[in-house]
Order: sequence, then C-alpha cells, then structure tokens
Amino acid sequence: HERSYRLPWRPFVARMVSAVATLGTGAPQGLEGPSMYAGATLGSNVQRHVPLIFRDAERRVLLVAGAAAGVAAIFKAPATGAVFALEVPYQDDLARRMLLPALTASASGYLAFVIVHGTAPLFPIDGTIHLELRDLLGAIAVGIICGLGARGFAWMLGRAKRIAGTTPHFLTSLVAGLVLGGLFLLGRLLTGQSLLVGAGYQVVTWAADPGRAVWVLLAILAMRCLATSAAVAGGGGGGLFIPLVVAGAIVGSLIGSAVNHHDLTLFIVIGVAAFLGAGYRVPLASVMFVAETTGRPSFIVPGLFAAVAAELMMGTASVTKYQRATTGPFERPEP
Repeated sequence: HERSYRLPWRPFVARMVSAVATLGTGAPQGLEGPSMYAGATLGSNVQRHVPLIFRDAERRVLLVAGAAAGVAAIFKAPATGAVFALEVPYQDDLARRMLLPALTASASGYLAFVIVHGTAPLFPIDGTIHLELRDLLGAIAVGIICGLGARGFAWMLGRAKRIAGTTPHFLTSLVAGLVLGGLFLLGRLLTGQSLLVGAGYQVVTWAADPGRAVWVLLAILAMRCLATSAAVAGGGGGGLFIPLVVAGAIVGSLIGSAVNHHDLTLFIVIGVAAFLGAGYRVPLASVMFVAETTGRPSFIVPGLFAAVAAELMMGTASVTKYQRATTGPFERPEP
C-alpha cells in the first residue's frame, strides 16, 4: 500500500535464510509465506530495474502478480494464487485492475512448479459426497465456530507480534524454542505422533480418523495455535496459511463427528475453507483452495456457506495487520 516502500535484495536473502531455518527445524508454519514474499520481491524489483518497460505505477501490479505466482506454485493451485493475491491486501474488497496479471503469473508459477513436482492434488479425496440439508446446516455451524476460532487465533498472533517487537530478540527466540519443545513433547505423550512440528499436513490426515476423542482434538487445536504463535513471537520466517488450514481441519472433524460422521471428510474440507477464509479475510480464495487442492469442485457450495458464516463471525479482525478496509485512490493508475 505504501508507494515509497521497497523490497530490496539484501533483506530478501536474509528472510529466505530465516525461512529455511524456521521451516527446516520444524516450526509449525507454512511454505507460502516465503514463497509469496519471494514472488512479491521479484515482481517489485523487475519494475525498479527495468523502468523503461514498467512504470512506477505498475510496481504494485508486478508485486501482486509475483505474490500470486508464489502461492499458486507452492499449493499447485493457480486460481487460488490469483484470487488470494487480489483479496489479501484488503479486508472487504479486491485489488483493482490486477486480475489479468495475477492470473497469468499464477498459471506460470504453477506450470514451473508442477514440471518438477507433478500435478497430483495436495489433499487427494476419494469417494463421492452426497450433500443433504443437514450437511449444509452443519456447514453453517462449522463456519460460525471457525470464525470465532479464527478470531481468537488472530488475537493470539497479534499478541505474539507485539511481544516480538518489544522484547529482545535473543530472549524471544530462546523462550519460543523452549515452548515449542515442550509442546512437541506434550503432543507426543497425548497422541504418540509428532503433530506439533512441521507445517501440519499430517495433522489433517490424523484428524480425518473418526475415532479421535473430542478432548484430544481440542487439545491439539489449542497447542497448534499456541505453537504457531510462539514461532511468530520468536521471529519465525514461515507463513500462516497452512496453520489456518490445519486449525480448520480439526474444527471440521469435531463438528463432522457430531453432525454426520459418515461424511467426515466433507466437514474437514469445509472447516479448512471457513478457518482460512476468516483468518486472512479471503473467502473466495479459501473456497477455491479446497476445490483445487482436493480435486473436488463439489465442495464449493458448502464451502461458500461456511466461508460466509465465518467471515461474519470474524468481524474486523485478521491475522495480518496490513490489510486496508477498501481500495482507494492510490489504486488508480498514473498517467
């Protein structure tokens, strides 16, 4: 949003090293943070170094396009990358006049990634989902609970960022490491698995087991949120996209067990859409994400019900403090 703000190469290198250290040592954050930052830095610097081709007014377009490419690549979800990059700068609006560049960059980033890693969906789903009225009502319930949960998670992250900004870095890093180590051991005692480290993809699979006790699911949900907040307070260089996905999957498993345990996967996917959409205030991108990463567009309708309900419960809160309420005059291209 700030016209004078730049993304130079030296901080980029430092942040990438920080991301490797953060994610490589098992902090519960996501790969999309450094991927989005890398894409945005590349897009911003292309304009700065080639001003004869790209005007200064187009720097924001290239920045958004680069961010879209990073998200599209890491999740193998081109439409999600484009929509997320357009939605995330604002609380209740979309970036204007940036759709075509974002779509093009997302498709390019996706193709470059899948050439190496293949096109298999991130969360492949088998079987057929038969929607009933109780499923749609359950989707609304999931959305309400996910919205409230995302609001609490956003508060925890806000406190963590304030601690990181007002406390000596060596102290926050030390305490964060001790907290993460303690939570890891507690998680191993409760479940026998390493659910408190890593991005959390294995937690989604674990939560899909209908035999999980409610109190264990609640405990893992609370500890995962606390662990991610500790990583943020300690200066972690990862993203928050996947932590929100994991939290939504756990909430969906909780509600699905009570509403329709035969279609537990449906509620897990709905929970992902609701918690992610509310946390980042990106309802469209969250629904697109579950459709693309599961390969099942039939999840779109219940996902929309859940995402809207979660967005209403979220109020004005967000996991990022850099969102603006609406687009403004700075979005108009310069002559």
